[in-house]
Amino acid sequence: MDETDLFKWRHYESEIILLCVRWYLRYALSYRDLEEMMIERGLSVDHTTIYRWVQAYAPELEKRIRPHLSLTNDSYRVDETYVKIKGAWKYLYRAVDSTGQTIDFMLGAKRDARAAKRFFCKMLKTPSYSSPRVINVDKNPAYPPAVEQLKEEGTIPNRTQLRQCKYLNNLIEQDHRFIKRTRQRRTRVLQF
Repeated sequence: MDETDLFKWRHYESEIILLCVRWYLRYALSYRDLEEMMIERGLSVDHTTIYRWVQAYAPELEKRIRPHLSLTNDSYRVDETYVKIKGAWKYLYRAVDSTGQTIDFMLGAKRDARAAKRFFCKMLKTPSYSSPRVINVDKNPAYPPAVEQLKEEGTIPNRTQLRQCKYLNNLIEQDHRFIKRTRQRRTRVLQF
């Protein structure tokens, strides 16, 4: 899609729109914070306009950025934590490699084998990541049945090892603290 088509009929320059969207997605800023920041720079932008920009351009940004992300290694760490979104508790499934680079994440209402299988399928569909050699998980009983089903279906190679050891996931467990702290300040999950 051409850039002129993407920003056609927009009142503001594409650089301003992308700057607001990027700042919203990257930093713990609210729409009203961004509105204030734009006023300080001499632009009058309403917070609902910034909300519409984020809804319109965040998926397009993700689609364009994803192929340029560096490859991960083949040692995955998978874990879930609970977060409150609009007053309801949800489970945030996350996967990182052994260096801490995010592979994928998913929000789910339940913490069962079906949700774990859905997350693994989503995670493995990403084309820029290597097939896992080992998947480190905690003692959640939902993971082994999900991995076995995916091995039977051929989605995960049979050589992939599932290790249930809570200490190998310390990298991702420590990262949950940042997410929970961010969740206390705002009521959304970053899309990137």
